[in-house]
Amino acid sequence: MDGQPTPDIIDRVRDIPIYRASVARGYFPILEKPEIARGFPDNWMTPGLARALADGDAEYVLSTGTNHARMRLIRPPYFLLHSYYRLWSEHPDIAETWRQGCQRVSLTTVLATEHVARVNAAKRGAEPEAAPSLEERRLDERTLYLNLRLDPALWDRAEVERMLAEIRAVRAAHPRGRYHLDCSGYHLAHLVRKVDEWGLWADFPPPASIIHAYEYTPHGVRRYLRDHFDCPIVDLFGSTELGYLYYSDRDGRYRPYLDRMSVELIPVAPDSEIHSLIVTSVRNPYMPLVRYRSGDCVRTLDGTPDPEKIAAFCGREKELLATERGPVAQADLDDRISSVSSRVFLHQLRLTGASECRLSYTTFDGRPLDPEETAALERAVAELTGRDCALNHRGRLPVGKSGKYTWLATDR
Repeated sequence: MDGQPTPDIIDRVRDIPIYRASVARGYFPILEKPEIARGFPDNWMTPGLARALADGDAEYVLSTGTNHARMRLIRPPYFLLHSYYRLWSEHPDIAETWRQGCQRVSLTTVLATEHVARVNAAKRGAEPEAAPSLEERRLDERTLYLNLRLDPALWDRAEVERMLAEIRAVRAAHPRGRYHLDCSGYHLAHLVRKVDEWGLWADFPPPASIIHAYEYTPHGVRRYLRDHFDCPIVDLFGSTELGYLYYSDRDGRYRPYLDRMSVELIPVAPDSEIHSLIVTSVRNPYMPLVRYRSGDCVRTLDGTPDPEKIAAFCGREKELLATERGPVAQADLDDRISSVSSRVFLHQLRLTGASECRLSYTTFDGRPLDPEETAALERAVAELTGRDCALNHRGRLPVGKSGKYTWLATDR
């Protein structure tokens, strides 16, 4: 695109204040998140948008703020949900469960559950409950949210049994006893570990299909889920402001889902094969984004900036680690770990000096890596980062305030 959107895109955005200067210049610079927030909402306001807000056809929402400050957005009601439902209904591996009317049970961050509870409370003109009931956690007639705790590692047996009972109730309501499980891969892995520990598999009905869609899911977690569930498991890639852009098939290959969208790739540094994802989207008619830097990084099959050859989503741009050999992404460390051991569950890298780092990790079985694996992984991380590495086995790694994990620890 090289900064110049198509004429139909220009026609769609020419009256939006934030784009007027770009339309006049005939060039659209990359749109950064601070620019979206500067002067909001006046920098987006048009007479048509004002009417849509007054009529309830558009609404203000906040992004999750997992990797950046929470950003105010304007979009149609249930914008992200409709994007999810459409993709679920069309996905070649799991569309059957959509057509069968399977309920969607969502196991992800407590922030997502709290958002649903706030929406439902607002509809009643009430304050959200401290511990929202099952009905308060229903997003719509088809989706129920389960999680009520920030850190899934701290789920106790009563919480796990409550979630399993709610899953069974959803499953029992389906004529064929089936349900669809939507999750963060980490949250589902935590649940599986606790079900294993307490011998609760008889109480955990197997899902008919699984989507993990909320954050980067490491190789080890994907493998762990595949080992425990005999159903299609697919990944969706997207964001609050964009909806879903790519999906994997059950074998892990990514396919584009660029409805009313286009994508550019720009190297994050000279000669780097890691690329920033730049998206132009008019899927949201009230806040179209032209050359928007999503903050996500990708790698392609051949290292070139060809969006048709995206092979993997490798983390967030703000979490890249600078090294003498160039930037390192979350997926680069994940590749090294998975090549050494499939038992690593969570991991976090911390820089401990000018030329040292420490990799803290947990395992699915709770046992540390053996000495040979430890030495092999320390060598692999040192080669990747250019820093001497020491491994540190932990019983638990804390989750962030967003309910998600960070791979690179900082002092912020």
